[in-house]
Amino acid sequence: MTAETFSLNVAQLGESGETVVFLHGLFGQGKNFTQIAKALSPELRSVLLDLPNHGASDWTQRFDYVEQADMVADHLRRTVASEAPVHLVGHSMGGKVAMVLALRHPELISRLAVVDISPVARESMGEFDHLISSLSRLDLAGLSSRGEADELLQEPIPERMVRGFLLQSLARDGEGFRWRVNLDLLHESLPQIGGFPEFTDETFEGPVLWIAGAESDYVQDDFAPAMRALFPRVSLTTIKDAGHWVHAEKPEVFSAVLKAFFTAD
Repeated sequence: MTAETFSLNVAQLGESGETVVFLHGLFGQGKNFTQIAKALSPELRSVLLDLPNHGASDWTQRFDYVEQADMVADHLRRTVASEAPVHLVGHSMGGKVAMVLALRHPELISRLAVVDISPVARESMGEFDHLISSLSRLDLAGLSSRGEADELLQEPIPERMVRGFLLQSLARDGEGFRWRVNLDLLHESLPQIGGFPEFTDETFEGPVLWIAGAESDYVQDDFAPAMRALFPRVSLTTIKDAGHWVHAEKPEVFSAVLKAFFTAD
C-alpha cells in the first residue's frame, strides 16, 4: 500500500487561524483531542488525525515510526500543509511520530509540541502488554453490549478512566462488535512502539514545547540531553497534578499552554 492509497481518517474543527494537527497516543483516536481543539478555536484551526492501525484509518502490515511519520507527512503535504507549514502536537506514541516527522520533514512544521514522551527507548512495555492481552481475551462474538465489556474488564483493568479510554475503540459492526485498533499488530510491535529511531545529523530548528505531566515518568531529567540534541530550541513545561494523559486530566491548563505557544510572536 503506497502513501497515496493509504487512507488516514481526519476531522477538522474551526475555520480560521493557523492550523494545528493533533497526533494521539497508543489505543487513541483523533477525537480524543476534541475538547482541546474547541478550546483553541477561533484563534486556531485544528485537524484531528487517526494514526495508522487506530480509529478509522487503514491498518498496516508492520509498525515503523519512520513509515508512519512519512505517511502523515505525505497527507499533510497534499492537504493542510500544501501552502504553509502547520503546528504539530503529538502525545505519547503520537509524540514520537511527531518528532520523527519534524526531523524528516521540517519544511512542513512551524512549531512542535511533544506531550509526555521523550526521544528514547522505554525500558519496559509491560503495562501495555497487560492492557492488550486483557482486550484480546474479550469474546467479542458473545458480547451483548459495551457495558458488558466494561464489566468483564473491571478485574484486569480496575481503573475506570483507562477502561473507558480503551473501550472507545470498541465498535458495534452490524450485529456484533469489532476493535478499531489493530490489537494483534500492536501487541507484537510493542518493542518497536517503546523504541525510537536513531538520528545522527538531523535536527529540527523550530520552536518546540515539551509538555510533561508532573506525576508521569515519561519525561525525566536524564532524557533532556537527547531531546536538546534533536530539538535545540526546546523548552519544558511541567503540568502540576497531571499524569501521562495530560490533556485528559488537565484540559484547561493544557489548552491554555498550547494556545499561548502556538499564538506567540
